[in-house]
Formats: sequence, C-alpha cells, structure tokens
Amino acid sequence: MAMFDMHMILAVLGTAVVGALVGLDRTAVGQVMVSQPIVAAPFVGWMLGDPITGFVIGVTLELIWILDMPVGTFVPADSTISAVSATAIAALAYPGGAPLPVAGASILLTTGMGLVTMRADGMVRHWNARLADAIETDQGRDAESRLARAHFSGLALFFMKSFLLYLIFLPLGIAAVTVFQHLPQNVHRALSLFVMLLPLLGVALVVRKLSMKTVDLFFLSGFVIAAVMGQLFHAPAVIVLLLTVTGGWLGARYHAQRS
Repeated sequence: MAMFDMHMILAVLGTAVVGALVGLDRTAVGQVMVSQPIVAAPFVGWMLGDPITGFVIGVTLELIWILDMPVGTFVPADSTISAVSATAIAALAYPGGAPLPVAGASILLTTGMGLVTMRADGMVRHWNARLADAIETDQGRDAESRLARAHFSGLALFFMKSFLLYLIFLPLGIAAVTVFQHLPQNVHRALSLFVMLLPLLGVALVVRKLSMKTVDLFFLSGFVIAAVMGQLFHAPAVIVLLLTVTGGWLGARYHAQRS
C-alpha cells in the first residue's frame, strides 16, 4: 500500500516532470502524438513498473478523447494529464501491478480533472496571447531576442501548468485510492465491470462523432445476419466479421449512389 515516504515523493516529482514534458507535445511544441493517452499512459506505466495498467488506461482513455482536438478557440480537457495521472496513481498506490478495480477508480478520479485542466489551459493561452501582443506593439531594438524569450516563456508556462497540476492531483489521487481499498467488495466488482465496459462507450463516441448514421442500419443488419449464421451454421468468426463489414460497406455505397 502506498506510503508518502521519500521514494514516493521522488516518484511523484519524476512523474510530474515527465508528464509535463510529454504534455508539451499537445500544442506547444512537437505535436508528434507522444502526448496521446495510448502512448503517454503505457510509457509512464513502464517507467513506474506497471506497463499493463498503463496500457489498459491509455487504450480506454484514447477512445474517449481521440476526437477532442484543440482546433481554433476550442480548448478540450487535457487528456494527457488525465491518462498520466490515472496511470501514476494506480501504479504508485499499488506497486507491482494494480488490480482492475484500482484502474477504474483512478480513471474516475482523473475524469473529474477535466474542468480544472480546461480552465488552466485557457489561462495559460490567455497569458501567452498577452506576450504575443506585447511583442507586436514593441518593435524597437532587440525585437528578435524578445521574440525568442517570449516563445520560451510560453513553453515554460505550459510546462509549469502541467507540472503544478500533477503535484496537486497525484498525492490526492494516491490518498483517495488508498482509502478505496477499504470499500466493500461490491464497489470493487462494480469498478472492474466499469473498466471492461468503458471501451464500448469510447467506440460509441467515435462512431457518433464520425457521423456514421448513414451506414448504421446496414451495419446492424450485417451484424445480425452474421450473428444468426454463426449460431445456426457455426460459421467461423472471420466469416461473421466479413459479413458485418460488408453490410456497412454496402450501406455506404448505397447511400453514396442515392445522394
């Protein structure tokens, strides 16, 4: 069980530094997708000795946040902080491998961070916009050096935003998950089921956001026909999958021809 000894404090600080550096990839610099939950969470899990929990959390949260992108003025919740925090909380609270209910509790705890991360991100963006305005209005000597300092100041602000949030979220989350151990077993079983069913919610969100309504009927029809064939004629799983995909493809072609 987790104890806030020197090892735990150093682990929290190290996770905060790594998480803040990875988080810069979201919008500030790079954007090579290492900040995505499916990459960041397993990496932090590996760093803390529990890559399996990181993979489970990363895949689950990736499905939910994959289409929430910071485009234009939209500031989504920081999925990197949520994924890294959930993984670190579970791995640090249960060294050697966190059970599935703990992963579920960690995901629930970090989901509530969304509004906080959105507010913090908005404040940093507002401050960075003021830096840019100050450079534009001051075109005197050494403008290039001031511009470079403004860029590095913006990166430092994004880093410190994530770093400070980790320093707040991780100890609180570890303490909460430690208390979670004493809850009834019914709660543990419920959170295990929660983790197993959460990917279905992610898939549903992706389908809805991709506007696949035109092929829903055909996709469902193909799935039903394939399932019936699988039960009545013991068709292999590959045939069932092919029939399901074919139903969706025919629906898309039919709709395209009509429109």
